[in-house]
Amino acid sequence: MNENKNVKLPFFGIPRLIPYIKQYAPKIIFMIILGVLSSLIDSVFPIFNRYALDNFVGKKTLEGLTLFVILYVVVLVIQVIDNFICCYMCGQVELSVDRDLRNAAFSHLQTLSFAYFNQNNVGYIHARVMSDTGKIGVMVSWRMMDIVWQGAYIIFVLVMMLALNVKLALYVMILVPIAVVLVMYFQAKLVVLNRKIREINSTITSNFNEGITGARAIKTLVVEDKIQRDFEEDTTKMRSTSIHATHYSAFFTSAITMMSSIALSLVLWRGGIITLEGVTQIGTLSVFLSYALGLMEPVQNVIVTLSELIAVQVNVERLTRLLETESDVADRKEVIEKYGDTFNPRKENWEELIGDVEFKDVTFKYPDGDEYVLTHFNLKVPQGTNVAIVGETGAGKSTLVNLVCRFFKPTSGQILIDGRDAADRSQLWLHSNIGYVLQTPHLFSGTVRDNLKYGNPDATEEEIWEALRLVSADGIVKRMDKGLDSDVGEDGGMLSTGEKQLLSFARALLADPRILVLDEATASIDTVTEKAIQDAIEIVTKGRTSFVIAHRLSTIVDADIILVVNDGKIIERGTHKELMAMHGYYYDLFTKQFDEASTDAVFE
Repeated sequence: MNENKNVKLPFFGIPRLIPYIKQYAPKIIFMIILGVLSSLIDSVFPIFNRYALDNFVGKKTLEGLTLFVILYVVVLVIQVIDNFICCYMCGQVELSVDRDLRNAAFSHLQTLSFAYFNQNNVGYIHARVMSDTGKIGVMVSWRMMDIVWQGAYIIFVLVMMLALNVKLALYVMILVPIAVVLVMYFQAKLVVLNRKIREINSTITSNFNEGITGARAIKTLVVEDKIQRDFEEDTTKMRSTSIHATHYSAFFTSAITMMSSIALSLVLWRGGIITLEGVTQIGTLSVFLSYALGLMEPVQNVIVTLSELIAVQVNVERLTRLLETESDVADRKEVIEKYGDTFNPRKENWEELIGDVEFKDVTFKYPDGDEYVLTHFNLKVPQGTNVAIVGETGAGKSTLVNLVCRFFKPTSGQILIDGRDAADRSQLWLHSNIGYVLQTPHLFSGTVRDNLKYGNPDATEEEIWEALRLVSADGIVKRMDKGLDSDVGEDGGMLSTGEKQLLSFARALLADPRILVLDEATASIDTVTEKAIQDAIEIVTKGRTSFVIAHRLSTIVDADIILVVNDGKIIERGTHKELMAMHGYYYDLFTKQFDEASTDAVFE
């Protein structure tokens, strides 16, 4: 996996997002046109007031009022329609870009190897797919429209003021640079403070979650006072920082209001003089008063929106890093052309998998590791062989299985499947022929039937019940209110760990895999159920190549070959009898575990 962490993109990273935005280019261009039109209409309304004051109020006549009102209403209706269409299209673009980016990010995640998920936690990935995409969607729609509307309005207002009275316009315009400096100063302070507030809020949320999910540990360790003290310190810090930000925000608002008041005062002072002198009319003065009051807020909004767009650059870069991350394990172009990819498989070209596996001079270290786990390792596993992998917790037992499944690729050497390099055929072809039962079972939200059909979408009712019967899970389903249509809850929360494990066994069996992987699959099952599972394992592994990662050594004594792992390296291999005769590491593990089991039996 190659994640470019130094991506530097110009213009807020838009070039990298063009493939996801260009299809909406006509709508975005139309939105910009509508935005400019709306700002033009907003800047024209004071001209209507000027005309009314000079022609109706000043001349004390109603001649032409009907036409004036009709024209005013027409312009108003045009503006309402313009704003409605513009807002509607902004919403469409925002949600469409958000959807496309989320789909692209989620689809790309499906193609990445385990290494990416080992190096990036769930919270980080969730933020990229859900939060960053949403902010980018807002950026290319609403924030862009804010810049267009506010910027166009400022330009139209300045042009109209200059056209009406240059000297009076300059009195107002001289305040614009001052307002810009003030806005930039206060905005910079607020950005820093708001960033601190978000960081503190994240800490509070994390501590709150730990306080709830870790309630049992907190009580047993009697650390309620420490947890409470830490939480209060964070909330106090949040309060003081928020108050600090509120002070700056208050000064910010007051400063802009003051600038508007100064502009208004200048217009009243100088405008009143030239009106009395007869240089300009009262209607023109009213136009300048409207512009003076309304000009500072758009200036403020443009600066604030630009700051938000700059902030979104971080979201763009983080999402870009995800989309440009290359998987450590990827099919070659010619392999994809023949066998298809994850989302477009060409199953007509898939060969039948027999189940012969060979490690050929394999050297391997994890992408984020420094030490080699395997060095020039060789092992032939004929079809139907039962391979057991044992060792202490954390010894690296899953390494071989991860390589067989192509979750990782060898640093050097080859993994041969049926005599061919696994890299010569697609990952999906291989994964479709592997049944994998994890130590920590995962069930998807939905019914029992839905979860089992993940193993085989075309499974019949009879096949489902047969799989359940083989792993002694049929009784569990029959006891549930709706049988196969019973809801298992989020991550199978309505079932015990053992029950979830049995259902995951049944799901693997329905897939009818040629290679079966059991990753300490009996660790979460009680001793009575384990016997039934062991009987089922003997049935389902018959004729299949199987890799069994085991903690309970009594479950693998009949394995065809046992690999003993310690400190990430295979230190012994052989059958149970051969390893016991060696009186080595395996012998010590087995006798120690047997003695512990015997002791437990005495006290039961």
